[in-house]
Amino acid sequence: MSSLLNTARPPAFCPGCAHESVANVIDKCFGNMGLKGNQIAVVSDIGCGGLFDTFFHTHAFHGLHGRALTYATGLKMARPELEVVVIMGDGGLGIGGAHLLSACRRNLSLSLFILNNFNFGMTGGQYSSTTPSEAQVGSGFLNNLERPLDVCQVAAGAGAPFVIRRSGTDKNLAEDMERAIRFDGFSVMDIWGICPGRYQKKNKLTPRGIDEALATLPPAEGPVKENIRKEYGQAYRETASSQKASSEPLGIGKSFDPPEPGRREVVILGSAGQRIVTAGEILCLAGLTAGLKATQKNEYDITVLRGASNAEVILSSEEIGFTGIERPSVIAALGQNGVGRRRKLFESVDRDTLVLQADGIEVPETNATVRRIDFEGQGIKSPDWALASISLLANLNRVISPEMLKSALETRFKGQSLISSLELLDRVEMNNPT
Repeated sequence: MSSLLNTARPPAFCPGCAHESVANVIDKCFGNMGLKGNQIAVVSDIGCGGLFDTFFHTHAFHGLHGRALTYATGLKMARPELEVVVIMGDGGLGIGGAHLLSACRRNLSLSLFILNNFNFGMTGGQYSSTTPSEAQVGSGFLNNLERPLDVCQVAAGAGAPFVIRRSGTDKNLAEDMERAIRFDGFSVMDIWGICPGRYQKKNKLTPRGIDEALATLPPAEGPVKENIRKEYGQAYRETASSQKASSEPLGIGKSFDPPEPGRREVVILGSAGQRIVTAGEILCLAGLTAGLKATQKNEYDITVLRGASNAEVILSSEEIGFTGIERPSVIAALGQNGVGRRRKLFESVDRDTLVLQADGIEVPETNATVRRIDFEGQGIKSPDWALASISLLANLNRVISPEMLKSALETRFKGQSLISSLELLDRVEMNNPT
């Protein structure tokens, strides 16, 4: 039986640490299964258990504390043929508890080996989510106030179909690991061990003591009958294959020349319900019809139905490396909420900037060229002001042309919505400049 242990980086733990013997048992398990290194991915996080990804000649991923199951999920979904083994300590288990619950509910075929030594051994022996209430640890009395987590009961209750609890010195540990890895679904192994560097200094704990403690707990021997179901990856692929194929992304080629050269920046300041984001999207689509690069950055309150709604659009013949706007080519002031959010913008512009100001909207004093628009007097309702402003830009050949806008509208809208939008091109008019 060949070993997958990394001789250049062998396991190195405190004398008597259970982690070292578990590492060797995992290697024995891989050998018993006849697995090669390219068939396995070992995923770990932070802590003493986080060293395991360096111990084996396998694929490996080392990530943030408590997040190992999230990376493992992505790996298994992308490479379902791999045996993905997750090594996590009781510290990472507590930190990433929500990820454990999600993995139990999801039932993707991952094998989670929890190296449970009842404390944060690497960082000073503080209490973890599994520390007994009566234990003496490096974080004072805090664990005396909390109830320790029973990993197996939590996992089974959350839907894990394979849950097993063992001592790190169990003579059949390699065989139980193999059962967990071969199981077609999410398997959880709660492996109890001794931390001589931290926990054992203040708490008398021996392998025999672990066996006696395990004997007092409800048995966790593997398959959980009520949780047995189809493995997530298989179910996902079967369901996804029956779904209607997504349409190809919309392709927009260059059909026109832009009316203005270089980089043009437009800021639309409005309020919820004025379709500001949609107007920004149409402006971007218009830019694409002239072969321009386009970016759009939106800002709106989480309340959605009230508050500011702003859109910042950049159209450029060159690559856009920075999407921030400080001296815009055009500002459309359509809603008091949006104007209030970006008042300082009006102070940074000069006569080269065009401000389209809706009647009834107050704007700060500015050096920009201000053109007022009486939307209400023209029978244009507030939800159409943003699109009407873009129509004015097109009619002025500022930033976009009428042909570019018409093409964008035909791409974005159909039926009556398209007809109404095209009408705005001819309807909207501007007041005299101020």
